[in-house]
Amino acid sequence: MAEKLLEIKDLHAGVEDKEILKGLNLSVNKGEVHVILGPNGSGKSTLMNIIMGHPKYQVTGGTMMFEGEDMSSLKTFERARKGLFLSFQTPEEIPGITVENMIRTSKQAITGEKAKLVPFRKELRATMKELKMNPEYAQRYMNVGFSGGEKKRNEILQLLMLQPKLALLDETDSGLDVDAVQIVSEGVAKFHNAENSCLIITHNTRILEHLKVDKVHVLMNGQIVEEGGPELIEDINSRGFTHIREEQNAAK
Repeated sequence: MAEKLLEIKDLHAGVEDKEILKGLNLSVNKGEVHVILGPNGSGKSTLMNIIMGHPKYQVTGGTMMFEGEDMSSLKTFERARKGLFLSFQTPEEIPGITVENMIRTSKQAITGEKAKLVPFRKELRATMKELKMNPEYAQRYMNVGFSGGEKKRNEILQLLMLQPKLALLDETDSGLDVDAVQIVSEGVAKFHNAENSCLIITHNTRILEHLKVDKVHVLMNGQIVEEGGPELIEDINSRGFTHIREEQNAAK
């Protein structure tokens, strides 16, 4: 029997008294890759932020369980320690903290063990090389002066170094050229194994080329309205979301 990693039931949530998620249900098992598709404004990024515990959003109903534990009362850093990781659409710049120090400190906070400097630097440089990142960027302030593509590669660098249980990738491929998408896709594939899971929002399905997608969810108006396998991606790529909207309207 598959081991359930994330289970969301009847989730209602929003921001500033505006309800965005309206009874959302989602279940992700260990070892799976799930993709969320949907038109702009459907609630995709809101879902990712709520799973991660962003204080801007309020949960007004439903449950969120991670490895069988109710995480509704956990702060963002506590969720990160449990094994959640969010890759942002637009990564923040953090002046005064180098990439190396940020990742090393984060790793120590998650594992509870001090990361020895020499082995850590060796692993960091090897991972940067795989992502075709300039090793000098390890000593630069986090994302400061980085191009959009460099910021996204830096997100995948953190993912590979921190090895979370569940990777939440919110349009990590947005704004990237073809070569950069290829590198990011290969990085996500290198991360994924039978012991972790990925939940991916994307408009550019090229990021999925190196991954075996287990389930695809279509999110519209704050609810999962359709689910399927990888074939659903092909259907939406060819027909868009219009036919799904029409089916939903007809069912009302």
